[in-house]
Amino acid sequence: MVSEPEARSSTQSPDWGFTLVVSLLGLLPRLYVAIAWSREPVWDGHYYHFGATRIAEGLGYSEDVIVGGQAVWKAWCHYPVGYSAFLGLLYVVFGRGLLVAPIANAAIGALQIAVGHRLGRCFLSTNRARVAAALIALHPGLIAYSAVVMNELLTALLLSSAALLIYSRRNQLRGSAYGGIVLGLATLVRPSVLLAAPLSALLHGGKRLRAVLLAGVCLAVTFAVVMPWTIRNCSRMDGCAFVSTNGGWNLAIGALTTSGRFRTLKAQDGCPIVTGQVQQDRCWAKVGREAILKDPKRWVSLMPKKLGHTYDHESFAIEYLREANPGAWPEHRRVAGRNLLSHFHRALLIVAAFSVVGLPLSERRKNAGGAKESKEADNQATLAWMSQVMLGSVLVLLAGYAIVNDDHPFFWLPTLMPLLALLPLPGRPLHGGVGRYLFGLLFSTTLIHAVFFGDDRYHLVVTPVLCLLAAAALRRSRGSTASSEGSDADAVEASAT
Repeated sequence: MVSEPEARSSTQSPDWGFTLVVSLLGLLPRLYVAIAWSREPVWDGHYYHFGATRIAEGLGYSEDVIVGGQAVWKAWCHYPVGYSAFLGLLYVVFGRGLLVAPIANAAIGALQIAVGHRLGRCFLSTNRARVAAALIALHPGLIAYSAVVMNELLTALLLSSAALLIYSRRNQLRGSAYGGIVLGLATLVRPSVLLAAPLSALLHGGKRLRAVLLAGVCLAVTFAVVMPWTIRNCSRMDGCAFVSTNGGWNLAIGALTTSGRFRTLKAQDGCPIVTGQVQQDRCWAKVGREAILKDPKRWVSLMPKKLGHTYDHESFAIEYLREANPGAWPEHRRVAGRNLLSHFHRALLIVAAFSVVGLPLSERRKNAGGAKESKEADNQATLAWMSQVMLGSVLVLLAGYAIVNDDHPFFWLPTLMPLLALLPLPGRPLHGGVGRYLFGLLFSTTLIHAVFFGDDRYHLVVTPVLCLLAAAALRRSRGSTASSEGSDADAVEASAT
């Protein structure tokens, strides 16, 4: 049986030239922003830079604490180690200059364009894959983020790369193992990425048991990559920590916040005595669980606020850059920058939402009993059109409401997209394994920040996903049936374009 990637590659040109050109063109504005806008890292970026500097100096992931008037080396793992380790390696090679991390981010952005295009080639027509790559290349938020020393860009690249490795390898077992290695590295950058390993089952067609077993291989390899760091934490820290010691901290913030956003935890919130980072994290995890169990209704009621802060706007890059260099961002420029990023992000959300809506093609059968079958095909095509028009109308209403409402609740679109994609409506577009995986990533991001807390920088991890789904908006689909394989839908669209 010919695999879906193999079947598609036989009908489409590789288009590697476009991959190279669009990536190089996308690199240019990123390099400009990285060099012209970056300054001393602030907020979490300060700690990532600090951890990378310690690693580059051969001191490991650590800090110095003052004991009896003397500096004493102490292991550290409050923040995930992955991004600092990545930067630390670059600092060893290129030095610890402040431009190293932003230029590395620009290179990551260019690689994301290339990987996004190649991933788009796995389930989109040639033109749509090019549109996806162009959206990633021109996305103002992704460009501005090049100057921000944060881990979102690296996380997004590793998630996309893992999917490309798993899906495009002819040897599915080997592809799952390679994908597990990449997801293991991604987990060290951001522990919540661990959810992507079981989601890799969505990338595989055919028998479900085989898909689950392959996802199990991916998950096992992911754990194998992370385990040495976990063992280090168990031996160096005051207890065992899988990757970092901010999970309990974040749970407590999500349980105690009133705004749905980050808030600083204080001793009087429930952990007045701290003996170590692991003990502190376990204490905050206990505080968070108790607060949720005490008033679960309040915790659930905060979820729309959390998701609103995650998806409704895009402003973190501008605020970060303003904090690092206030003189370069007077109020009018700050407002203009926030508006540009937010408007583009919202437009992208609206277009991406229509990836769940198809444009049905009617099927006419030519055989001896043609009249009866033709009437039946017409009825099915009509039903498909009605279903898709109704679904599209719902999305138009949601988008319109988000635009005119003062709070701009755009979060409903990415929250509902994975659920709407599951509806077995006639005429629905079928995006194959890659599409299922992309919707899975979107769903896991929504779930994570509904549980913990929201901030608009967190949606940057799935912004390339939104670009791919936007390119998949209003695809042609079979009008008579919703059971065709994803490759069939791709073939229909390819022939139409």
